[in-house]
Amino acid sequence: MLIRPLRSSDQQAASHLLRQLDYNVDVAELASRIDRVLASSTHFAVAAEESGRIYGLAHAYERPALEKALEVVLQSLVVDQSVRKKGVGKQLVRAAETWAISRGIDRVVLHTRIDREDARRFYERIGYKVTATSHLMTKCLA
Repeated sequence: MLIRPLRSSDQQAASHLLRQLDYNVDVAELASRIDRVLASSTHFAVAAEESGRIYGLAHAYERPALEKALEVVLQSLVVDQSVRKKGVGKQLVRAAETWAISRGIDRVVLHTRIDREDARRFYERIGYKVTATSHLMTKCLA
């Protein structure tokens, strides 16, 4: 499996993957989001590709803060259900970790929904630990 930079032209495949996790994003909107991520030097986005088909993606970014050291947030990790448990997710996470290290950052954090037990177990198998639970609060400004 080739891990390569995500491209704007991957929008259809990315949309298909995100729908598998119940994130329904309009393809045109997703293209705009991908472009914005790719334009930022503090963001990292890759795709897992084999024989011209995308089987997974990962997005991470640097998060500076006042109360804690600089860290990388693994924002998105999606692996096509047809290849889950075959090492694709691990490759994508390792790519994000390698990117973090290349930037001098030694901490990666992520959030996973409490109802996604399989995801939590996956992250624990590759060395992540549950360090907090929290309430997500949002406010729509539009």
